[in-house]
Amino acid sequence: MEPCDLLIHSAAQVVTCAGPPGPRRGAAMRELGIISDGAVAIRGTTIIAVGPSAELRRRFHPAREINARGRAVCPGLVDCHTHIVYAGDRVAEFEQRCAGATYQEIMAAGGGILRTMRLTRAATTAELVEATLPRLQQMLRLGTTTAEVKTGYGLARDAELRQLAAIGLLAAAQPVELVPTFLPAHAVPPEFAGRADAYIDLVIEEMLPLARDWYRVSSFAARSIPLFADVFCERGAFDVAQSRRVLAAAQALGFSLKAHVDEFAELGGLAMALELGATSVDHLDVTNPVMFPALAVSATVAVLLPLVSLNLGLSHFAAARQMIDAGVAVALSTDANPGSAPSLSLPLTMAIACRYMRMLPAEALLATTVNAAHAIGLGGRVGAIMPGMQADLLVLTEADYRWLMYELGGSPVERVIKRGQVVVGESE
Repeated sequence: MEPCDLLIHSAAQVVTCAGPPGPRRGAAMRELGIISDGAVAIRGTTIIAVGPSAELRRRFHPAREINARGRAVCPGLVDCHTHIVYAGDRVAEFEQRCAGATYQEIMAAGGGILRTMRLTRAATTAELVEATLPRLQQMLRLGTTTAEVKTGYGLARDAELRQLAAIGLLAAAQPVELVPTFLPAHAVPPEFAGRADAYIDLVIEEMLPLARDWYRVSSFAARSIPLFADVFCERGAFDVAQSRRVLAAAQALGFSLKAHVDEFAELGGLAMALELGATSVDHLDVTNPVMFPALAVSATVAVLLPLVSLNLGLSHFAAARQMIDAGVAVALSTDANPGSAPSLSLPLTMAIACRYMRMLPAEALLATTVNAAHAIGLGGRVGAIMPGMQADLLVLTEADYRWLMYELGGSPVERVIKRGQVVVGESE
């Protein structure tokens, strides 16, 4: 018998999400590769075998084992768009929205991103780490094993660099694997009111080079985890020309690219981001379907964020069904942040996507595993249960993976395994 460090066996379903390289599109977003009465063998941090329980139990002698007892096993979830490093909250603004104020009205009055900016600027790096750790712990309990994390609440050189420093410290302090994104072009800070181009100059000339220098000596670079640059291309934030300047400058410095586009208004940011070869374009709530064919033939992943529409009380959601049918590689994410999406739950995100965006459960799972991994440059490394992949897995509380989307607001995860170690629940 071959030795292995951990054998998970007797799962009603091992939902492998296995498939060819690259993000899933079209009908392939319904192919989950489910193995009944399945098992997974792990050596170190890596999956070494997947198959029927009887076969793997004959083949391997494990140092540890987990009897899944007829529950489903699936890949660890990947949250590919979050803003979880911040100080304070926006509870009062939630009440304002309940009374009828719009997100844009609150932002124009100095609230929204600018309120969080003021609180985040006043926080030390240690305070940002302390505030964020509980969020990551909750995400882990809900099945997220990898998460992208953005800056963007500093909107000034030193404050943005403190957020990057906090992300680095958080990556070392807890199990969720983090991917950093630099987003100083999230909003125009008050000291640059009416001078957005001057702020873009500062971002390009000072902030981006400093972020690049930080990354080069960081643990992320050492582990081949990419650093992304992002921009909020939206009415009231940055126009297409300004957004292009930021992304082109970042690309020249070696950043991978993302872009917030078409959340409230379609300005043309999607075409610009596709031209620059962005890894992902995020939001797409008001994107004209005429753009779907161009998105489908690109390598860019469309990251949809349904909790924003739900939280803002909107009746309109991104056209996930049309995008998938057009061949677009669709991912889902929480957009976890204190204002427009105060939730850390990918199961809830999937539940809303199935109900309001007409996604099938299989599509929702692939959108939060394989495709989400590709949206943050980790495709082929996390997001599927295949030999050679990182051993990030969930043992669910039920026998059918569809409970992840079926139950509203629940906690369907019994155990979480990250890099081959049980980090939530007990080993046996």
